[in-house]
Amino acid sequence: MLYNMFHGKIHRATVTEANLEYMGSITIDSHLLELSGILPGERVQIVDNNNGNRLETYVIAGEYDSGVICLNGAAARKVLVGDTIIIIGYAMMDEKEAKTFEPKVVMVDEKNRPINVRGTEKEREIG
Repeated sequence: MLYNMFHGKIHRATVTEANLEYMGSITIDSHLLELSGILPGERVQIVDNNNGNRLETYVIAGEYDSGVICLNGAAARKVLVGDTIIIIGYAMMDEKEAKTFEPKVVMVDEKNRPINVRGTEKEREIG
């Protein structure tokens, strides 16, 4: 059996752009992708802390250290520039790997600069 497990997350990123005219996806600063282990083309879940919207799309790599977090296409209607979002990547794992795997959690500041990279969050943890 395979389990669909959380493997990487960019926590509390700020939406810098919303481009309705683009075909689709989310553009993410390549540095944040590298730190989180999320790959270009990977399917991700986006959770908007401001309005509660959840959506899925795929990743496009943005300019390294640019801080870009841009929702494109139809996804642009689900967020506003300035919203705080969580970007979550999942991976299929067998039971043995799923029990020992430690995901990468990238904490960012208000300009989407990485401030901490760590493993799984703890129960009731804030921030």
